[in-house]
Amino acid sequence: MKKKTAAKKGTAGKQAAKARAASGATRAKSHAPAHPATHAHHVKKIRKEIHRARKELDKARRKILEAAATAKAAAQVPVPAPAPLPAPAPKPAQKAGGSPIDALKKISLGISFGKKTAPAPSAAPTPAPAAAPVAEAKPSAEPKPAEAPAPSTAPKPGKKAAAEKQPKTAAVPAPEEATEPKKGVLFVESPVDRMCYALENAPGNEMMLEALAAETGVDVASLERIGKILQEEDVCEMIYPVNVFSKPSIRLVAKQQKKALRHFEGDKLLSSYSLEESGVPANVEIWEARSEARPVYSIVVSAAGPYTEMFLNYLRDAMAREVPVLTEEITDPKKLAKLKGRFYAASQAKLAEELGSLVEDKRNMLAGMLLHRMYGLGEIELLMADNWLEEIGINSATEPIGVYHKKFGWLKTTMRIPSEEEIYNYASQIGRKAGRDITLLNPLMDANLLTGDRVAATLFPISSSGNTITIRRFARVPWTITDFISPALNTMSVEMAAFLWLCVQYEINIMVAGGTASGKTSALNTISALTPASQRIVSVEDTRELNLPKYLRWNWIPLTTRGPNPEGKGEVEMLDLTVAALRMRPDRVIVGEVRRKREAEVLFEAMHTGHAVYSTLHADNAVQAIRRLNEAPIEIPKTELDALHLMMVQYRDRRKGIRRTYEITELTSASGGEVVLNPLYKWRPRDDTFEKRNDSLRVFGELNMHTGMTVDEIKSDIGEKQKVLEWMLENKVTDIDKVGEVMNIYYKEPDSVVSAAKKKTPVAELLGEK
Repeated sequence: MKKKTAAKKGTAGKQAAKARAASGATRAKSHAPAHPATHAHHVKKIRKEIHRARKELDKARRKILEAAATAKAAAQVPVPAPAPLPAPAPKPAQKAGGSPIDALKKISLGISFGKKTAPAPSAAPTPAPAAAPVAEAKPSAEPKPAEAPAPSTAPKPGKKAAAEKQPKTAAVPAPEEATEPKKGVLFVESPVDRMCYALENAPGNEMMLEALAAETGVDVASLERIGKILQEEDVCEMIYPVNVFSKPSIRLVAKQQKKALRHFEGDKLLSSYSLEESGVPANVEIWEARSEARPVYSIVVSAAGPYTEMFLNYLRDAMAREVPVLTEEITDPKKLAKLKGRFYAASQAKLAEELGSLVEDKRNMLAGMLLHRMYGLGEIELLMADNWLEEIGINSATEPIGVYHKKFGWLKTTMRIPSEEEIYNYASQIGRKAGRDITLLNPLMDANLLTGDRVAATLFPISSSGNTITIRRFARVPWTITDFISPALNTMSVEMAAFLWLCVQYEINIMVAGGTASGKTSALNTISALTPASQRIVSVEDTRELNLPKYLRWNWIPLTTRGPNPEGKGEVEMLDLTVAALRMRPDRVIVGEVRRKREAEVLFEAMHTGHAVYSTLHADNAVQAIRRLNEAPIEIPKTELDALHLMMVQYRDRRKGIRRTYEITELTSASGGEVVLNPLYKWRPRDDTFEKRNDSLRVFGELNMHTGMTVDEIKSDIGEKQKVLEWMLENKVTDIDKVGEVMNIYYKEPDSVVSAAKKKTPVAELLGEK
């Protein structure tokens, strides 16, 4: 009985297990996935809905942008009101809550425009009836001065109107004052400015890249690259939404102010001209003003647009990485010139790559600005390019820069250095290139630029008003003997020039005396260029100023002094070089300036040993020059002075702002070793003419003794040289190398040159030029 009961229970359990298994299979079958074809159809349907939603989203976005642009145009550019646009047909209202796709579109709109909520696409605003069509509603570009060339790129939408011109004033404008630029000076505005001007006028200073490209004419890829660069400069911010339906946008986070092109207008315009350095133009006007003690030197320099200026900061760092620089390229003038050329070409290529739509002349201007900042003195380079200037004085950051003009003397400029730190940076930069150091422990620096210009710098508190830099700017085109006799300069008469030419030809020792900035070095360079090519020349200078013609350079050794290094070692003085020069078998020794006793002793020793010597000395006239040589600190014995033949004195008339050869005097000896002066030529300041005082005694006597020429032959030779000089002046032979070519032919074939001068043959024909 028990066995039957157990068997029944086992059978019932098996049946229950089968029932449970059948029930599970049924449930599993009801949840089994659909057929693959059915699944693909479902996915395709969802994608279609998403695509349709994106199209509606883009349509709504365009309507919003068009409405904003229309409203902006209506506010900025008044236009006649066209016929009202037809309102769109109303769409069926959505049910409360909407579909999931509608909710997704609302979220996408909110992210795209940087808002928490946004209207549904069906509620997109309709343009106001009074607004112009979108195609005509772009705001006009900012007005430019009439003199500036029209931009070659698309107009700059959304740009604010330029500031109105300030009224005339007799005072030098402060840094914040500005007027409209004149002539060809302008802002160099690039696609970077167009992009940021559009952002300035956009809602929330933000636009999507596609809309920004449509408004500025710059492709999306370029805008994105510019945006990333400006983001590093903390000017813009790139926004990349996480939502797949949104597109990148850019937001302006730091507005930049447009730089003021300061232009001064006084009561009377004295002079005006244009400058250009490395493709960067500038205008100069010199005004007389009642409120100013001296005329005002107004210089307006072209500048980059406010956002292009920020872009240049990136380019400057990028070019510093791309153009490698060696130490010797900074300190060697020839290598520095090549480095500048390489940097300028690389900058042009980089600008073409980054800002391809910018026209060539504007690319050149931006490349020139980068060059001035990297390897120059910034905007001061434009002052250095003015050949009318002799001195540039930076007295402090609180005062305008002063310049010494060849025609008008000292002038106050409209240019300032922004800070004392920047003045110090310029001084340090000059010092590093010249191997000098300027610090608080060593606050005085005497150096020279690689162009040969002399620089003196001081630091606060030695100069109590602030840091200072004074640049003595030397002529880029050397003066020649024909310049000196020209009516424009009238530095000396033709007879005086012919007499000096004769003295140089026959190795007469000459010392050029004069006060500060009287033209001593220019006169020394001028007479040295008359040397025959058959002789060897060695020059000794503190700063390289001499520039001889090509026909003399093959046998010319220029020597320059060197200051000590920061440890006080390595100094090479004038005396060291003068002694070294005498070991080089020179026919001519040219010494820049005699300052101390040992230098003068070596110089006069060179005269006594048969070398022709030319030098300069600070003195106002011949009598004072002899006294300086005889008395302390130089103290040359009177018997030594017998080796010097001529004293040529230069003079600067501060009242008229002119330079003249004041006198040419020969030194003769008397009993007891006394020196007697015999003035040969002298300047008459009353009528600005030159008169001959006496015939030469010593020079004519020595020429007669050494060459056998009689006095009549010497005078005839001077007369022939006068005709040659007048002929060169008529043919405008003022270039130093052209003058050198004539001199070279004269020393080889004097009769042919004299004959050409008498017959008035063109100089080009004598030189064999076409």
